[in-house]
Amino acid sequence: MIRVRRLRRQFALALACVPLMALLAPASRAESGDWPQRPIRLLVPYGPGGSSDVVARAVAVEMSRDLGKQVIVENKGGGQGMIATVEAARAAPDGYTLILGHVGTLAVNPSMVAKLPYDPRRDFAPIVLLAKLPMVFAVGGKVQASTLPEFVALARARPGALNYGSAGNGSAGHLAFEMLKTATGIDVVHVPYKGTGAQVTDLLAGNIDAAAAGTPGLLPHAQAGKIRIVAVGSERRLPVLPDVPTVAEQGYPGFESSQWFGLLAPAGTPAPVIERLHQAALKALQTDSVRERLAHDASEASGAGPAEFAAFIDAEEKRWGQVVRSARLSAE
Repeated sequence: MIRVRRLRRQFALALACVPLMALLAPASRAESGDWPQRPIRLLVPYGPGGSSDVVARAVAVEMSRDLGKQVIVENKGGGQGMIATVEAARAAPDGYTLILGHVGTLAVNPSMVAKLPYDPRRDFAPIVLLAKLPMVFAVGGKVQASTLPEFVALARARPGALNYGSAGNGSAGHLAFEMLKTATGIDVVHVPYKGTGAQVTDLLAGNIDAAAAGTPGLLPHAQAGKIRIVAVGSERRLPVLPDVPTVAEQGYPGFESSQWFGLLAPAGTPAPVIERLHQAALKALQTDSVRERLAHDASEASGAGPAEFAAFIDAEEKRWGQVVRSARLSAE
């Protein structure tokens, strides 16, 4: 009888351990070096056609080759990038769901959104800072301005009559133009879109007067003569736009505005998986295809690892938080 009771207790203990063992199994497999066993999702928090999409797809192709499993890019725009970012934050921490971190979602939203449904520090494990991309400022073909001073003069003569588009509230283009408005003292109305592609379509159609974005979305149309880039937000002129002065050169010293992109995983993702992804991303950044893509778009490759990327996010959140407060921006 005593033996039967002992066996029952041992059986009950074994059953109680099953859920725990089931939960630990995926992490154990990931840490054993067998990862990855299936395709990896890379969520992009903005629509197709913009700088985020271009960088994500270029890097994903090369990472797929190195990892031996496809890295599939999924665009999920809207909600100031929060839709995709929240999904990534709630995903299983197994390395099979990644998010393309962006200045808007990680550095701007914390100051702009009153009840942010994710925490950039608590909910994510930084992997690598991929690249930085200077912002450029463009006007549509119908706007009678070829330089930044001409656009500023036009805006000052008609306060509130001109508008500009961005990839959405809290996007890099939104903050860059608000920074420009503060520097120049102009009154230009913001028109948010769900991604750079939709914004550029309306700029080409003449439905908006101006826009701020990275070079991938605007440069081809400027080269075709359909729009005009009147200034770049970097500290120095861009090799792809040698004749376009910086904002600082055109009368506003100290002005600098760039967006950036990096990879993050849900918090709790095993350290060996984070390191494997970091190494795969570094190799991708060193390939000719990614180098050429970034150079074409005037992007600067980084490669900063988890700790350095985390510190960079903290510094950027402070910097852009000041812009949000100065311009009195909110998500409402």
